[in-house]
Amino acid sequence: MQNLPKKIRSKKLSTRVDLTAMVSVSFLLIIFFMVTIELAKPKAVDLSLPDNRTIVCGPITREGENRSITVMLGENNKLIYYMGILESPMIAPKEINYGKDGIRKELLKRKNSLLRYASKGTKLESITVIIKPSKKSNYGNLVDILDEMKIANISTYAIVPEFTPEESKLLASN
Repeated sequence: MQNLPKKIRSKKLSTRVDLTAMVSVSFLLIIFFMVTIELAKPKAVDLSLPDNRTIVCGPITREGENRSITVMLGENNKLIYYMGILESPMIAPKEINYGKDGIRKELLKRKNSLLRYASKGTKLESITVIIKPSKKSNYGNLVDILDEMKIANISTYAIVPEFTPEESKLLASN
């Protein structure tokens, strides 16, 4: 046998790869996508509206009449409020403006008078406001009245989309 030339083997290099830069980039991408997802979430007021099932109630009682105010929102920034029930209101329906000299002033006045009344021994915490936006009122008016509830520190209020026929006539007048 002849002497065969020896095969020259190439020198094996280290197969170790430094992944430090890739880990840094992947963490930056994760943080970027987490922030963009959080900023992309819609920011809206959470309204818990009742479902459209018919609720059968007993006879109308007049116990809370002195602490309930109904606010109706109409078209062209129209705002009408009354206290009690419409058939025999404690405060007759009045058209009023939004803002500090309008509905906010009335809400604070009614709330303070109720608190004075409650300090004489009656167990009443606050007034209850029933907000009734009509189909012709705009979303900005609803947001404005919710802001007034927050400013006046009224925690008990409800948004009721149904109108009685008398309330519809009252809102359509003027």
